[in-house]
This record gives sequence, C-alpha cells and structure tokens, in this order.
Amino acid sequence: MELWDAYDRDGNRLGVDLVRGEPVPEGMYHVVSETIVRHVNGDYLLMLRDPNKPIRPGEWELGAGGSALKGETPVEAARRELFEETGLRCDALQPVAVVVREENHCLFHLFLAEVDCDPDAITLQKGETVDHRWISPQALKAMRDSGELPGGTKEERLGDVDGRFADK
Repeated sequence: MELWDAYDRDGNRLGVDLVRGEPVPEGMYHVVSETIVRHVNGDYLLMLRDPNKPIRPGEWELGAGGSALKGETPVEAARRELFEETGLRCDALQPVAVVVREENHCLFHLFLAEVDCDPDAITLQKGETVDHRWISPQALKAMRDSGELPGGTKEERLGDVDGRFADK
C-alpha cells in the first residue's frame, strides 16, 4: 500500500494520509513531482512509457516523475523518481512551476534538471519505461505541435523552462 501526504490547495500538509488508488477527498490534494531533463548540449530527454501503464500507455513523455510518498518533499520525490526512471542523479533541480489539477486532486511540482552525462547512460525502470531518446528543442517542438507528444503537465509548461523554446 502506497501512502501519500494530503495537502490543501496552497501546498500545506494537512496531517492526513492518502492511499494510492483510493479517491482523494474534496479539498485535498497529493503531490506529483515532474522533472524535465535537459542535457548541457541543449537536447531534452524523452522516455517511452511502458505499454502496460494505466495512464498514457506507450506514449512518449518529457523526462520523469511520479507521486511523492508520505514524508517526502516535492524536491525529494523529484530526485527519487528521476533516479528510479532514468538512473540520473541531479542535486540542483530548478523549480519551474506548481500546477493545480483539480480534476485529479494533484499539485504538480515541475522541476528542470540540467545534466552533463553520457547520453547513452540512461537506465530504464521495468514496468515504467521501455525506451528513451534525446531530441533537440526543434524536434521536441515539432513532436508537440504534431500531437506525437501528448500534452501532460510537463509538456504544457515547457515554455516556462525555456522561453526561447520555439526559436531554437
């Protein structure tokens, strides 16, 4: 059983536990930490979701992320998820935005990790991801514009990460 901390809309912990898979009560939210990964050469990391995932199966997504576990801060969850899903470690995560998703009672904390790693050193997490690729900002924009990269929170907020995204 996976436990989460309950938060109010303003990001204050409420001292109540939530259980993954159970409905989140009205007025309560759980934290999801998402990390966009940009290599120092300017390319972005895409991960291909496992085809058996219940949400967005078999789709490309930008970076890594998931729910914060009970007791974790948003940045701790981002670091854990980044390592679990990619094998990358990044201590200097840059906060980008916090997005409230009323429809699923989530507070999405979005971070940017700028990494200087061997691009082939990505480790896939069984049951989560099945492939990866690094793509240029231009190719990423083309994927997003064509619909090949569906619009999740990270994809929607990409302009917050790099305001010159469309011009690169």
